[in-house]
Amino acid sequence: MTHFEQTLHRYLVHLYGERADEVARRIGQHVAYFREARARGESQDGTPVTKARRVTDGERNAPLWSEKDQWVISYGDSIVADDTPPLTVLGDFLRRHLDGVISGVHVLPFFPWSSDDGFSVIHYREVNPALGDWSHIRELARHFDLMGDLVLNHVSRESLWFVDYLTGSLPGRDFFIEVDPATDVSQVTRPRSSPLLVPVATRRGTRHLWATFSDDQIDLNFENPDVLLEFVGILLFYLLQGVSIVRLDAVAFVWKRLGTTCIHLPETHAVVRLLRAIVDEVAPNTLLITETNVPHAENISYFGLERLAPKAAGPVRTADEAHMVYQFALPPLLLHTLTRGEAATLQGWLASLPELPDTCTYLNFTASHDGIGVRPLEGLLPDHERDALLELMHRFGGFVSMRSNPDGSDTAYEINITWFEAMRGTRRGPDPWQIARFLCSQAIMLSLQGIPALYLHTLTGSLNDVEGVERSGRLRSINRRQWPRDELELLLASPSTPTHDVFHALRALLALRRAEPCFHPGAAQHVLTTPDNLLAIERGPLEDGRRLLALFNVTDRPVPLDEAGPALIEALGQGGWRTLEGPTAGPVDAPLAPYATRWLVNEQAG
Repeated sequence: MTHFEQTLHRYLVHLYGERADEVARRIGQHVAYFREARARGESQDGTPVTKARRVTDGERNAPLWSEKDQWVISYGDSIVADDTPPLTVLGDFLRRHLDGVISGVHVLPFFPWSSDDGFSVIHYREVNPALGDWSHIRELARHFDLMGDLVLNHVSRESLWFVDYLTGSLPGRDFFIEVDPATDVSQVTRPRSSPLLVPVATRRGTRHLWATFSDDQIDLNFENPDVLLEFVGILLFYLLQGVSIVRLDAVAFVWKRLGTTCIHLPETHAVVRLLRAIVDEVAPNTLLITETNVPHAENISYFGLERLAPKAAGPVRTADEAHMVYQFALPPLLLHTLTRGEAATLQGWLASLPELPDTCTYLNFTASHDGIGVRPLEGLLPDHERDALLELMHRFGGFVSMRSNPDGSDTAYEINITWFEAMRGTRRGPDPWQIARFLCSQAIMLSLQGIPALYLHTLTGSLNDVEGVERSGRLRSINRRQWPRDELELLLASPSTPTHDVFHALRALLALRRAEPCFHPGAAQHVLTTPDNLLAIERGPLEDGRRLLALFNVTDRPVPLDEAGPALIEALGQGGWRTLEGPTAGPVDAPLAPYATRWLVNEQAG
């Protein structure tokens, strides 16, 4: 056996026992087909594919990322224009306004779907014709590193697999999880308040199926190896279409075992390891990112490390699961920091982050297509502070989605609001500092160790789409508006609009960040101890001694730097600092204006 075959076999024995050899043989067939197609340089329909990632699949030791990696998150139809495929509109917009500033784009599920704005997939190997077709996806992949979703926990009721189940036909007949409705499922961790088991009328009578997220998103049965094999084929198909970053949606829930919480099970981690082994073998510069909106310690378990060493505790072994995990704790902590005017909580969390191997990093973001998760605050923020934050977001026009607990009660799961509206004010209410506060939040995110991703509606400073919520009946629609292209272009060209001011300020920050080597995802990060009104983060030093100091005033009052605490005063007193040119420029030691950012660099060897 090759090393790859041995690795596969080990994971498959864990998952499927004596059936492992047969499953491994069939995975080998998928891999062989992929290699043949890749050798021809063709997608499945025979057209050439060129990926945008900077390195080829043959360069196994090439860097995975750099400071130039900056991504945008968007639905395929977040910007629309008459008679033009939305995927073309999106690509044209990104090239026109963000060329040379961003490197990648996450196009949220672009498949035919029946609910949840794409995450209830009907056909995994088709592009939603309302968006375009595979040629439009491949065109995006030629210009940008393309992230695509592998929605592997559940499938739409309208999928052919589910039709197979209803009629008792292969292959879908055994793809779902039947549970006696009298079964005690109270231990199961829930991300929603809807019933876990949904009744389904079949030719065999009414059956109750597992549905973690909704009655239109029926969970798949990964105990059946045919389900895993289907997704291996789908994953490789996406790579042939130019996808180079694969987001494993809702992956924490894929394996179920009654009598447990059915989240983060060992088998779930084995599935992620298996997918990582496959992409490392056939396309080693493909990145896997897990989407697990859970408390931080649970989230980073998807790096696949047996232990995460505290700082200065020595190296850790190479990770074997995801290359990246979302920093789900960051958005709600930033909300707390900037609406409460205190940096200590955020400082403490940042200081606690473990050292990571070179093959792991974080995806940093403030907003996405979903809401702002509340669960990641568990253990980080007292309940009364969390509740005060929820009430404030409600005052700013937002909503709160709930989830069910084992005792039958409901608790907050996520805040539904646009990020721009969330920055409307502080605990004292709305104030004139919305744009400054908003830009400060983005600058903090851009300064942290990892790769930044900005949701399109963050870039455009979008307002709450209350009409969208009323039309759809879904709280998440508040942050999923479709921009008419002409309207958006007009606002971007009009200096008197928040859309113009926010977009162009963020573009300038992104351009500045992309040129600074201290923002490499692997550059060391150190949080300085400062008073509550100030956040100070040092990045580096690099091999040549270059360091960067990022300073943020998290309040609506000026902060004199000579009152910023001994750690910062000592750092600045070393001399050699200069401000980066651009939106953060200004005297090194001048007071920080309300919600101001200052990026300082020092090229002197320590």
